[in-house]
Amino acid sequence: MEKNIRWGKVISYAGAFIAFLIGSGFATGQEVLQYFSSYGYGGIMGVIVVFLLFLYVGADFMLVGQEKQFKKGNDIYRYYCGNIVGTFYDYFSIAFIYMSFIVMIGGAGAAINQQYGLPETFGGVLIGVLAVATVVFGLGRIVDVIGKIGPAIVILTIFLGISAIVKNPTGIVQAQQVIPELTLMKASTNWFYAAGSYVGFCMLWLAAFMASMGASSISKREAIMGSSMGALGFSLGLIIITLGIMANIEQLAGTMVPSLILAENISGTLAVVFSFIVVAGIYTTSVPLLWTVVARFAEEKTSRFRILTVVFAMIGVFIGLKIPFDRLVNIIYVINGYVGILLLGFMIIKRIRVTKERDSLSAVMEE
Repeated sequence: MEKNIRWGKVISYAGAFIAFLIGSGFATGQEVLQYFSSYGYGGIMGVIVVFLLFLYVGADFMLVGQEKQFKKGNDIYRYYCGNIVGTFYDYFSIAFIYMSFIVMIGGAGAAINQQYGLPETFGGVLIGVLAVATVVFGLGRIVDVIGKIGPAIVILTIFLGISAIVKNPTGIVQAQQVIPELTLMKASTNWFYAAGSYVGFCMLWLAAFMASMGASSISKREAIMGSSMGALGFSLGLIIITLGIMANIEQLAGTMVPSLILAENISGTLAVVFSFIVVAGIYTTSVPLLWTVVARFAEEKTSRFRILTVVFAMIGVFIGLKIPFDRLVNIIYVINGYVGILLLGFMIIKRIRVTKERDSLSAVMEE
């Protein structure tokens, strides 16, 4: 029988879940614009789909990680998909996660450039250095750090979204008529596919990290509650910022960092404050992304681990500053998202099989 729920641990899990997903795409608003706001009311339906799927995948990743105690988080792919397909997902996910780290670098450069006029190189290098400094502390330290930052970012993002809606409430209604006339970069041809792609690329981020986090958990209830609270908190922030961008869609179309423009509409001081929040959001995601890649090739706290951390970060910074941020989001996230959503099918099939096996075993024992 499990002990009383440690709410501090639950909140830490939820915060880590949220913070991992709030990267450069979300914090800058570019990801939200392409995947949700650009579809009008359909984008709202997309957020609901995302929330329901996150409830399932988040809990399953945590529970499987706790039950199986994988030596490496990426072993979860072989558990779901078998050796052949699982090996493909193992290597594919590492490649995608590294590409996502590159997106974080691009987002940091774009945000600091737009707000302060500083070279994009400054923002990219800053995130690279901060990520390296944090990753060398190991996974436990990462969960502690990002678990505390994540909820704060969601609260401030929700405030920004609500303020944007209140400032121009009729904009949401007008957006439905205006959107078809605008040239918007979209994640897919319709909102449902976009939502599926969104969950897909997020799953490739979350699988290994949450499996490792689940392995460190001593309570199933805490793991499930933590992931569920994380899914709810993230989805709440997502739907509010989606509406905030919709309310100002004409002004934001074609911009690199929509969230900073929303903040500037409220006050210049808020824009400065939120620019720091954006960078913090990028930081909270870039750290576990970089950790996941390096941990695939080296043991924590070894010289090899530290060297690879520096090398991968330097390469990521170089590439991330060469390609426009909005293009990075559109190409890397969308393509990998469709591959990632296939993993959901394997997860559901595996869960059905495991459930049937347990039911059969229970029936035999009862006889």
